[in-house]
This record gives sequence, structure tokens and C-alpha cells, in this order.
Amino acid sequence: MIFKRIEIDPLNNVYMNCYLHEKVAEYNYGFDRPAVVVCPGGGYQICAPHEGDPVALQYLAEGYNAFVLYYTVGENAVFPKPLVDLSIAMKTIRANAEAWGVVSNKIAVLGFSAGGHLTASLGVHWNLPEVMEKADCKNGENQPNALILCYPVITTRSWMAPHIDRLTGDRDPVQTKKLLDTSKNVGSHTPPSFLIHTFMDNCVSVEESMDFARALDDKNIPFELHIVPEGGHGMGLGNKGTNPSYSKWAELSVLWLNKVFTDEEKPDRTARARQKN
Repeated sequence: MIFKRIEIDPLNNVYMNCYLHEKVAEYNYGFDRPAVVVCPGGGYQICAPHEGDPVALQYLAEGYNAFVLYYTVGENAVFPKPLVDLSIAMKTIRANAEAWGVVSNKIAVLGFSAGGHLTASLGVHWNLPEVMEKADCKNGENQPNALILCYPVITTRSWMAPHIDRLTGDRDPVQTKKLLDTSKNVGSHTPPSFLIHTFMDNCVSVEESMDFARALDDKNIPFELHIVPEGGHGMGLGNKGTNPSYSKWAELSVLWLNKVFTDEEKPDRTARARQKN
């Protein structure tokens, strides 16, 4: 394994930890791999440690190159600053894809809670002109190929409602609120998504994931949604054995991601759209 720390915005303590498989040709390990970029949660106030590097190592063990983005939090996390951080991270990975052994069109982004909101935001706003300009991503270098959303904040109700002023700053509050509600910005440019949530989550309602899934369904974008009956918020990998049904999510997401990133024939979404109409 090769470890690198890439500074993205030192003034805001924004950096990316990189966990890379070594390319050892003599042992037939000289191939490029898909990648997962992890965005920890923490209410845009912190980046929770248990939702960062341990998760990346889980995907590294499954054969993926893995990255953890520690994005802007606190008073400077006004939209779209964290999204610009993530866009720059995506651009950096693609710029170094050959050297790092990354398949540049097979990069998934994974997020927990507020990190799930950031991940969903990239899925719906990677092509937003403001983001593209600030991140210097004029050719879609920040476009994700898949999303993995773990108990994500999706809308501006629920958890986000009391934090709107902090996340909008001096921006137009009405317009920014529309941008922050990711479910209302899903479109054909949004990639396939995997979602996991618990019914008993009393911090971010399960309705958040359901809203995003409904929006994906309306646009005929493939998704996989798992709702487990028990468990609270912020469980990360959940691999302590306290909730076996929840702790399977990482394994299930890898199976799903392997399917998404294969070259097999994809479902006919056009035919499905005709059936729905």
C-alpha cells in the first residue's frame, strides 16, 4: 500500500488522504483500479474520524483505491466551499490517475450524514457553473461515476433547517436554499446511487434517503436503497456487531459498485421510462 497526503486548501485545513495499491507487474498487480472517495460526516462542523480513514481502508481491502477528503467545516463551510473542495479533490485524482493507478471513469463518492449531503451535492451540482469556475473544472473533471449515501442529509428540512443561515452566509437565502436541497436538483447528469439508512434515525430522518430515491426514480436513474429497522445516527461502518443488518451495508455497496463499474450491458432506462409513462 502507498499512502499520500495531498494538501488542497491549507488555510482551511482541507486535505486528502490517499490509500493506493502498489502496481507490482511481476506479481500481476500492475493494473489500474476503480476508486472510492470518502466524505466523513459531522454536521459541517467537524469531519468525524470514524467515518473517514477506517472506511477507506475497508474499500482498499476490497481492491479499490481509496481517498478521504477532509473538507472545509465550521464558519467557512458556506455553500459551495465544501463542494469546491470535493471538486478539486476529484480533479486531482483524475489528473494523477495514471501515476496512482486509478481508472478515471470509475470513481465513486461516498458520504455520511452531512458528508452524504456533500456527496449528493456533487452528484447534482458537479456541472453548476459557479462550482466549475471556482474549482477550475471546465471539462467535467469533478463528475462522479457513482454515489454511496449513508444516512445522508438531503433536504433543507430536518437537521439542516436550524443551520441554513450558517450554510448560506451572505448569499441569497432563497436561491441557496434551493441549491442545498439536493433532491430537487437530481437530473440526467446524476449518477447511479446506493443508499443506506435506519428507520430509527432520530437525527436525520429516513425520509431524507427516501426523497432522494424518489427523485432518482422520477429521472430513471438506477439506485439501490436499504432501510434497516434498528440503529441510530452516525454508526459509520457499524462493524462492532451491535446491528448485524446495518453492518452489512459496506459489503452490499461493494457488490453494487462492482456491478455499476463492470462493462456488462446496462439496463434499458429508456424502455423503463416508456413503461412509466
